[in-house]
Amino acid sequence: MKESLIGWVYIFAWKILRALPESTAYSLFDQGARFLVKRNPKSVARLRSNLARVKPEATESEMQALLQDAMSSYMRYWCDTFRFPNWSKERINSTVTVTRENLLLDAITSGRGVIVSLPHAGNWDHAGAYFCLKGIHLVTVAERLKPERLFLEFLRYRQAMGMEVLALDSRSIVTLAQRLREGHLVALVSDRDLSKSGVDVNFFGHPARMPAGPAVLAIKTGAILVTAFVNYTERGIHITFDEIKVPSEGTQEEKVSIIVQKSADNFAHGISKYPQDWHMLQRIWIDEDFKERM
Repeated sequence: MKESLIGWVYIFAWKILRALPESTAYSLFDQGARFLVKRNPKSVARLRSNLARVKPEATESEMQALLQDAMSSYMRYWCDTFRFPNWSKERINSTVTVTRENLLLDAITSGRGVIVSLPHAGNWDHAGAYFCLKGIHLVTVAERLKPERLFLEFLRYRQAMGMEVLALDSRSIVTLAQRLREGHLVALVSDRDLSKSGVDVNFFGHPARMPAGPAVLAIKTGAILVTAFVNYTERGIHITFDEIKVPSEGTQEEKVSIIVQKSADNFAHGISKYPQDWHMLQRIWIDEDFKERM
């Protein structure tokens, strides 16, 4: 019953929020962020504890201000999501700036597949839509949500941007490898392990676990691997790309470990600069002795 209600709330929001004046919609979501920070539900408390590891030197007042900015950024993402079907191609293109865009475009032009590994930061759907508008075939995966109708709505939402979306299951890795060999772009959000069999990394000085998928695909297919960090700007988003070289020596396990750690380091660099845009409201670190700051 609860899952069904949540699904209907999302579907209702996709329809109703598109009809509101833009300033009204974003103001409502910003007010919602303030309300959530005040209420401090479990997800907000988790975000606070995650940010405390990113900024351990922050005072209580500084952490409270950062938490408010982070929730405002998170709610901005959702308002973007609900209103995105109204955005014109001109708006999508004109509100994106990119650092080292050539890392992706040159590889695509050459016919090599490209893997983009990125964290839950900024608006990654906006970034994906921007590259789809360039005629790039972008493939990604989506966690299967409940209820099924909500999952299908997210599929339609991303497919409408031009993305090929695969359900996250044991078969998706085979299709992703095939798409890379065909010279396409595969984008994977990779800062949280959903399989429970990820790779151990040092993340902000503490143990975390991140998925091996992007590294394994790069090794198996010879595709170029880049990390991307997406942060919000006043008008839209900025994307920063960094290439990760596949080690030439070592076992596959050793290579994967090196690649995933380097990806984690790149994520950490972006998060350190723009912690308010890291939308991680779930557990990320695996050590048990960390006490959440309330």
